[in-house]
Amino acid sequence: MAEAGRLGSRAFPELAKTWVPPHELRRLAAYKVLASYDNNQVGQLAAAGGDASALERRELGDAANLVDTALGYLLGSEQKVMVEGAEHADAETPTPGAVEAAAVQDRLRKWADKELLTFRVQQAERAAVLLGDSVMVLAWNPEKQRPTLRVYDPGFFFPQWGDEDEDFPRRVHLAWELPADDDAGLKARVRRVTYELGPISEDGEDGAAAGGRQYPWEPGRMSNVTCYLTDAEWLLEDLKNGETLDRLPMDKASFRVRPDGTELNRLDLMIDFVPVVHIANTIPDGGEHWGRSILARVLQALDELAATDSDSSAASATTGTPIIGLAGARLPVDRATGKPQELQVKAGAVWQLGETGRMDALDTSPQLAELRARVDHLLERIAANSRVTAAGLGTLEATEVPSGYALKLALGPLDALIGMMRLAREHKYRLLFKMVQRLYQAGRAEGWTDGETLPARLAWAPHTPTDRGAVLEEVVKAYGAGVLSLETAVAMLLEAGYPIKDASQEVERIRAKAEPEAAVRVAEAAARRGPDEDDEYLEEDGASGSAGVRKPVGKVSEREPVEAGR
Repeated sequence: MAEAGRLGSRAFPELAKTWVPPHELRRLAAYKVLASYDNNQVGQLAAAGGDASALERRELGDAANLVDTALGYLLGSEQKVMVEGAEHADAETPTPGAVEAAAVQDRLRKWADKELLTFRVQQAERAAVLLGDSVMVLAWNPEKQRPTLRVYDPGFFFPQWGDEDEDFPRRVHLAWELPADDDAGLKARVRRVTYELGPISEDGEDGAAAGGRQYPWEPGRMSNVTCYLTDAEWLLEDLKNGETLDRLPMDKASFRVRPDGTELNRLDLMIDFVPVVHIANTIPDGGEHWGRSILARVLQALDELAATDSDSSAASATTGTPIIGLAGARLPVDRATGKPQELQVKAGAVWQLGETGRMDALDTSPQLAELRARVDHLLERIAANSRVTAAGLGTLEATEVPSGYALKLALGPLDALIGMMRLAREHKYRLLFKMVQRLYQAGRAEGWTDGETLPARLAWAPHTPTDRGAVLEEVVKAYGAGVLSLETAVAMLLEAGYPIKDASQEVERIRAKAEPEAAVRVAEAAARRGPDEDDEYLEEDGASGSAGVRKPVGKVSEREPVEAGR
């Protein structure tokens, strides 16, 4: 990584390009190193860097297993789009805005189904867990009449920060190299897609230059900021030293054209934000913007594990086919050459030994056993230092867990890790759904009216198994005692993993079923009592602390007047 940008580098030849900014070389090299661990190609990368012995390195997929395990815990069993307040839409007295929130939630979920959001999230999150970063880009599609979502390699992402205090960059490049195609007659090129916030052009078609533009998500407020899109290509042979990504000569650019014939050269997107979402795997340090891979802290341990596996393989070869020393053996002679033949260790071989002959075998099984024990030790260190834990990786023996509480304590570091990773993504997915709503508004899609964007988030399922029986018992007791609302009780069951598709609809079904059942119970109770018994019972008022309990007080007569309020 230290020599990533060196000319003639055999490990990173593609990074020594004139258009790659020098300050981005180390990040791009880190992505390539991490990807090599994921693909069991670290030995090949080291060999390309000059270490010929690295080709003997044995890599058995431990890095990929760690990444996939952490990704599985991060994602949980499912993800759902949730809009704040939508769960109260079906209540008897909905809270203000609950009906609108439920409608937006339904439309966002339909968009998620059409755009394969679950699949896109898996794409983005695996890159984030492995490389530390991932990039998602939104664009309005006039034909589909909805925003489209695409995931890009973080190595293509080059944000341009104008001020260190900015929360988001005002200019973003997505750039990658296109190889030459001799059959099509195309030379090697570099493609750059640029999103940039800037003042609205004076010759804007909507005539908003004088006083600005009013966006549908901010009615009553004029804005003079818009986002411009530029999509162009440059021939590599036309670029000179110093003409890096943010300094490419525009006079040598070849701009791409949309299907409708519009040239993508500072195209006004009619929005006031950059539709690019950068997802970091961890919470960045102060002043930083990039995340950290799940492998970052255990790379040395993975190297040690690969070296131990290589040594173990060599030791197992000498254990299975041992080195044998013979003394006083009569070696067979090759009749053609007259020289002794080389002996081979194989099943059924018979060697003739003299009276003083002896055979000694080199026993390497103790060394093999030690190497296997070292493999287990390294796996435990990797599990502990990555915070995925041995229980999370599945290497913890069931007999080593005395109780469920002990297992919960063993999974404590994993709970903290997943909590931190989800916290790092919470705001980014809220931002993504905000952009989706605003693109719908900007596209004047049917059903999307002007107004403020509603807050939406991505809800994750529990990452570890939940004791559903205990949760159900808790919910029943709490709801029966009146300390929990029906909406909260259903939400708890939903989080515990019960097959509830929609919390608000489930609440509505429960209430619809409870009303006739309650009416039947009242009618049955009245039929059992009879008309004469009603005079002998009076309901206590709320002052006695036993509301709803009927108490016999005897016949009511004029000589024994009932106390006021009874």
